[in-house]
Amino acid sequence: MPNVVFDASSIVGAALKTDSMPERALLLARSHDTVCLSSAVEGDIREVLQRPKLRRYISDISRQRILDIVGAGALMFHPTERVSDCRDVKDNKYLELGLAAAASIIVSSDEDLLVLDPWRGIRILRPADYVRLRENRE
Repeated sequence: MPNVVFDASSIVGAALKTDSMPERALLLARSHDTVCLSSAVEGDIREVLQRPKLRRYISDISRQRILDIVGAGALMFHPTERVSDCRDVKDNKYLELGLAAAASIIVSSDEDLLVLDPWRGIRILRPADYVRLRENRE
């Protein structure tokens, strides 16, 4: 099973709307690939989902449901190689996790990451592109 990293922007998209493309991507990854996390990435996802501007749109139940989907069965990695290739330095944690996990794909809705595709052999795909790729493999 390939290793896949999701960034906070894709997780927020999944939490905002049931049966959205980001949620479909996350559910496909959970059933066909291995979702990978690091403590930095998990912390970022939790922090973003708790932001006041998002709390108006994402209920506590939806937030916990998405966190459960992300966390259940995820493999934890502890990146040791630091990178500074992303123009938004806060997004380097996703690249670092991708390297540590030997991920084949980073799923992102963030242009700062998407412009790097492919990065060191790792594809960086929008949720819709990941869904198409995954559905074509089956």
